[in-house]
Amino acid sequence: MDFGLSEEQQMIVDTTRAFVEAELYPHEAMVERTGVLPLELIREIQAKAVAAGLYAANMPMELGGAGLDTLSWLLYEKELGRANYALHWTCVARPSNILLAGNAEQRERYLMPCIRGETWDCLAMTEPGAGSDLRGMKATARQDGDDWLLNGTKHFISHADLAGFAICFMASGEEQTPRGPKKLITAFFVDKGTPGFTVRDGYRNVSHRGYTNAVLEFDDCRVPAANVLGEVHKGFEVANSWLGATRLQVASTCLGRAERALGHAVSYAAERKQFGQSIGKFQGVSFKLADMAMELKAAELLTREAAWKYDSGTVTEADMAMAKLKATEVLAMVADEAIQIHGGMGLMDELPLERIWRDARVERIWEGTSEIQRHIISRELLRAVGG
Repeated sequence: MDFGLSEEQQMIVDTTRAFVEAELYPHEAMVERTGVLPLELIREIQAKAVAAGLYAANMPMELGGAGLDTLSWLLYEKELGRANYALHWTCVARPSNILLAGNAEQRERYLMPCIRGETWDCLAMTEPGAGSDLRGMKATARQDGDDWLLNGTKHFISHADLAGFAICFMASGEEQTPRGPKKLITAFFVDKGTPGFTVRDGYRNVSHRGYTNAVLEFDDCRVPAANVLGEVHKGFEVANSWLGATRLQVASTCLGRAERALGHAVSYAAERKQFGQSIGKFQGVSFKLADMAMELKAAELLTREAAWKYDSGTVTEADMAMAKLKATEVLAMVADEAIQIHGGMGLMDELPLERIWRDARVERIWEGTSEIQRHIISRELLRAVGG
């Protein structure tokens, strides 16, 4: 494994960082203060991202994306992750990889408009009673002639207010297994405006201001069979095939924020003087900096290794779980210690540290909680010895 970056990868890092600092940082304070990301600002930054070749960069080149390998894509995600989440996720959008699972007609109808920046997608799995246990979902899909009728509720659905359609996972049947009955899941494209499909405001969130969540309600919402993504009753297979790398994406955006927080902490420790010397010379501060840098390096190496293995076809669920777990927990530690080094000023909104600290909290919950990641890792260890 080569730990160095190629010339092209370094260019991706430099270009993305320059864009983030010039086009996203100036709007962070407004979004944090208001909790709103105006559509006109989205379109303004979006046009600049398209011109810079940064929009939909996760998509294959033949479809209009950048065709990045996994490591290059994660380097790009890390740089975007430095900024307010709503700004980078919405204005420099990356359509969900699961859209690539669609057939030719579905790609043309749903994927291509997202790549062109005409609309956004959203993914609807989580329910009030089904978070980590997705098999416990109660929202249902029942076949009715050539159509399907969807009923139930989804919540915590990110940016559904902005999205033109949702990819919804619904319980579509049941099968008997040695461990008892198990729900079968089917994925559907559901267009906004479809009768029986309602998008309601979600919850006020301490993390990622401006990045909204919504509640989706389905009341005999009728969708045609052509809107099934993948095969009937095979929704989890589609998700597992196309959404695995999202944990690495979370890890990478966390690395970007942690690196930004560490940069502020190092600069402040060198400049701030107490008792006649810079506070960075006191072990109480210098040892914090050393631990922050070491843990951040470990998280980055885990993430890069998983990316390398992903492209070589050898990545395991545990590899991705370790990267996600380590990066999200390191971000929490680095953000907290950066504030401690700054003292009271670290909690003031003149600096991005209190935002990074707040935003860090959700990362250990979404895309699989820290407990779920530990379960995945331990399960793989035990299976290796027949446990």
